[in-house]
Formats: sequence, structure tokens, C-alpha cells
Amino acid sequence: MAVAHERATTTYPPDMTNGPDRSPDRPLRTAELLAVGSELTAGETRDTNGGELARSLALQGVSVRRIVAVPDDLALVTAAFADALDSVDLVVATGGLGPTPDDLTREAVAAAVGEEPTVDPDLEAWLRDLFARRRIRLPEVNLKQAWRIPSATSIPNSNGTAPGWWVDRPDGRVAVLLPGPPREMRPMWSDWVLPRLRERGLGDGRLVRTLRTYGIGESHVAERLGEPLLRGSNPVVATYARADWLDIRISAVDERDEAGTPRQAAATLVEATAERVREMLAGYVKAEGETSWADLVADSAARAGVRLAVVETGTHGALGALLADVPALERDIAYGPAIAPDPDTWPVEAAAADVARDAAVEVGAALVAHADTNETRMRVAIAAPGAGWSRVLDLRLFQHGAHGRFRAAVAAAAFIVEVLDERETESALS
Repeated sequence: MAVAHERATTTYPPDMTNGPDRSPDRPLRTAELLAVGSELTAGETRDTNGGELARSLALQGVSVRRIVAVPDDLALVTAAFADALDSVDLVVATGGLGPTPDDLTREAVAAAVGEEPTVDPDLEAWLRDLFARRRIRLPEVNLKQAWRIPSATSIPNSNGTAPGWWVDRPDGRVAVLLPGPPREMRPMWSDWVLPRLRERGLGDGRLVRTLRTYGIGESHVAERLGEPLLRGSNPVVATYARADWLDIRISAVDERDEAGTPRQAAATLVEATAERVREMLAGYVKAEGETSWADLVADSAARAGVRLAVVETGTHGALGALLADVPALERDIAYGPAIAPDPDTWPVEAAAADVARDAAVEVGAALVAHADTNETRMRVAIAAPGAGWSRVLDLRLFQHGAHGRFRAAVAAAAFIVEVLDERETESALS
């Protein structure tokens, strides 16, 4: 594909109005996600972007019709874009924005919409400056990362050399092109793309609330909530089993009569249903939204006014990894696979007390796990040697292998939260 070439000396980020005039307003209620790259279709790399983007869009009330992986074949990628732009309101693609000949996303979109790319002078100046500041010569092949078509607005990329594209179609449909590496894609999506999609009228006005449960299985949740609640159309209540949580997502739109007059606000429907679910699952709802176990442990430690130290064995460091962002975690010791004592005999209480004393912190946690081909046996202790108390939990988990080790870490984190919250309450009542 022939590409016109211009030279400029302006700085980046370029003016964000460098795209076409705004397209006619069209509600963006349906979407298709494309993951471009032969490494995906060959099974060498997993597409994690599709799941993240689909979840983000679903929370906005967008119906994601398909998530498709496409190899680095110009005809196939072009056809995928053309088909998607005929079928849905919003197309979001990740990957294929690199500088090499097999990075074909720009060419494919240009072909699908019948436009010719040219080298954008602002983008070229930014790209040359980026390489110059690193004292690296800009390979001419990289100039394709400065391409833009007339209907596209460039999306700034602060973590890489591949700006994205926002492509406006005459009928109001939108295509968004983002790099494949998550460290580049995520901030571009959350900081630039998503706010502009919301301005354009993203979704159906749906409000979403997620309750995060722990300690209860999906079938038992379904049994408690009952079929009428789980089959309702507004609000919609759905369960999602994740590696560390069982999420219950409640979503609703404004309830209107036949004339379109609002009868009940979505916020009221969601709040009432969330309260009902909390009552039905009393004791099992631990968090909301995107709250992580690290968040819960951090909050519990802060409320209790304690610092933590962790020692673990048989888990490949799973607990330390789970709690890596906890400010109160002063020390994490993980023994390698060769040191895997029996959970029934390893002195977890003494280990928890020792690691707390050695790290000069108030609370220590010790976790031992053994995962075989059928289950994972684990034992965890929480000890506060200075206060003279300790607690121990023994569990057998259905999961095994790597997943079993991760679930053991989650169970240990949940136990830390439980114990710290109990001790805080006892202190408050004493």
C-alpha cells in the first residue's frame, strides 16, 4: 500500500482534534472485539485483552457480540473489520500496530473503510523525538506507526511507540485500534478511549454493581437466590466464578412505562436488589466492585494498626504475590519447592510467631500447603506474639496443582482478614 510521506517538527502529543469532523450521534450499544496476531491463533499467546475489554464494556451496558482472534493475514483482518463495522456500533481491536510487515491492522482498517493512510507529520515528529531522546536511530520501518487515515484521530500512547486510532464512520459507528501489550493498551483504554466513548453515548444507561462473595459455591448461591431473581430481566442478576471470587453482578436500566416515562430509576432497582442479595448471602459477601484480597488485607491491617510478615512453603510464593501491594506487609519469605513439609506436622503457629518477631512486626502469618493430583491440603496460622494470641485454620481444597496453590493463598488471605477484623472488634469492645 503506497503511503504519502511528509516531514514536520511539531511535538507530541498531537492536537487531539487531528481527526475528522464528529460523526452523527449513534448510541454505542453493541460491540465486537478483535485480537489481531498469528501468535494468538497459533496458541503461542493468550488473548487477555479481550476479556478485560469485554468486562469493561459490559459494565457500561454494552452488549459484546463476539470476541474474535484473527491471524496476520491482510485479507482476513480486512474482512473481519468490514464485517464488524456492518454488524455492531463499536469495534475495538488490539494488536497489529507494530512496525514490522506482519503488523497489518492499520492497512486492514484503511482497506475496510476505503481510505489511504499517510504519514501524519505530528506523529512522525513525536516518533523521531522519542528515538532521538534515547540516542537511537529511527528505523524507517517504524514510520508506519505514524500513519493516519482521514477518518482517524490518533490515540496517544505514553508507554510505547504505537499510537492508536479512533476511526469515525459516517453512520456514527466507531472503530478503536489499540496496541496488544496490556501495559500500553490499559491506560490508553481507561484514560483516553473510555471517557470519549461515554461522551458519545456508550451503552444503554445501565447501572452495574458487583458483589464479591467468598466461602460459598456457585450452585449454593443459585439455590439461595432462587430462580425468579436469577431469571429477571430488570434488574439482571448473574453469577461469575473467578479464580479468587464468586462475583454476583446486578445491573438495571431505568424502568419506563409504554410512553417512555420513568417509573423507577436504575439506581433504586440496583440498590434494592443488592440489599436483598446481601441478606440472602449473609456472611459471604466480602467486597464490592474490583476490590482485591490485597485491598481487604490492607484495610484490615490499617484498621487494626498492625504490620504483617508472612512465611509460606509449598505454595511457590502464591500468598506473597497475592499480597504484594499491601503497604503493611513488611516481610515475605517463601521456601522453594524442595522444602514442602507435611501440613499436618509443620508447626505453623511457631512459624507465624517467629516471622513476626524476626521482622519486628505485630502479626505474622505462616502458610503450608500440599497440592497433589486430587486436592490441596493447607494449614495457616496467624499469630501476634507480643499480644499472646494465635489462630489456626486447616482446610482441604477441591483444586489442585497451580490452581490449588493459588486457592490456598486466597484462603490464607481471607483468614488474615477474618482474624484481624475479629481482633479489632474485640479490642473495641474491651
